Amino acid sequence: MTRRLRSKSSKFLLRKQSQPEFGRPYKSEDGILIKAAIFSGLILATLAMPMAGSGQHWGEPPGHKYEIAVSRQLHVGTATLQVDIAAGATDLSPDTLVQHVQTAATAVATYYGRFPVDRARMLIIPVEGRSGVFGGTTWGDMDGWPGFTRIHVGQHTTTADLADDWMTTHELVHMAFPDLPDEQHWMEEGLATYVEPIARVQAGELQAQQIWHDMVRDMPKGEPGPGDEGLDRTHTWGRTYWGGALFCLVADVNIRRETGNRKGLQDALRAIVAAGGTINHEWDLPKALAVGDTATGTHVLTSMYTAWKDSPSPVNLSAMWDQLGIRTGADGIEFVSTAPLAAVREAITREPHVQKAATK
Repeated sequence: MTRRLRSKSSKFLLRKQSQPEFGRPYKSEDGILIKAAIFSGLILATLAMPMAGSGQHWGEPPGHKYEIAVSRQLHVGTATLQVDIAAGATDLSPDTLVQHVQTAATAVATYYGRFPVDRARMLIIPVEGRSGVFGGTTWGDMDGWPGFTRIHVGQHTTTADLADDWMTTHELVHMAFPDLPDEQHWMEEGLATYVEPIARVQAGELQAQQIWHDMVRDMPKGEPGPGDEGLDRTHTWGRTYWGGALFCLVADVNIRRETGNRKGLQDALRAIVAAGGTINHEWDLPKALAVGDTATGTHVLTSMYTAWKDSPSPVNLSAMWDQLGIRTGADGIEFVSTAPLAAVREAITREPHVQKAATK
């Protein structure tokens, strides 16, 4: 989840976590009291103020209040990622947690050909009595860091939980796209949702069959429903995360079709990062997409945005899976190598040059 600190009196928050009841105040990870209203599956924060005793005040960098127990530096190519672990009990060792961040950073650098920003910080906050990785948020240009991620790890998290964790990589992917206006937030979240598993396949962390199985299961969540007015105007959870991911999938396939499978969305996204389109810079979406189109020699991204931003634009996913050679059966999915776009499916997850992360 990306987040901006633009207003001292109100916030607009998108959460994949559980949502409060309508109008009921709740305490966020910041210790912020938010009177929230749920509208079309989102949390719209109408009133916000620091909770008494939280130690968090508007204008303070997130994480300012935390005592740091362990601090390490990762080097990903020429970039530096500082990993700070706040004081608190964890069953896992600090080395194991840092290694997990290193794995995620390597996946992001593998996909983009470099880590997206020169300097970044990740703050890991242990949470007593919990397990798993949750509550991730990423900011740009925060307290001198071009990219800053805060994430929570439960005290009883296991190595199996870390192996299942998608959030750490998802949050670091957010650093690889510019800060967009609120109505285009779906691209920030959809892009991270789409890129995260592909990056992990390319880095050797996941198997391609697993992530295509998950896409077949989850991409329908991004399809428009009744009353949909396009991605810029329909801010439900499904359209924000999975509608954005669906846009990326269709764009990836279309770019590869138009270029004879020589280029894909990955080439467009690498070009956006190279042009300075990272989380510490504010762009609008048309600017970013134009850079991507130039890199691929197509107009796929710009033309798709024109069509999808203010109209439903449903996708025939069954036909797409058939074209890509993805067949669903009782035992999961199988690949059909003779399908018309089987080579496109293979190219999307093919491993490029790997840029390793090192710790010191």
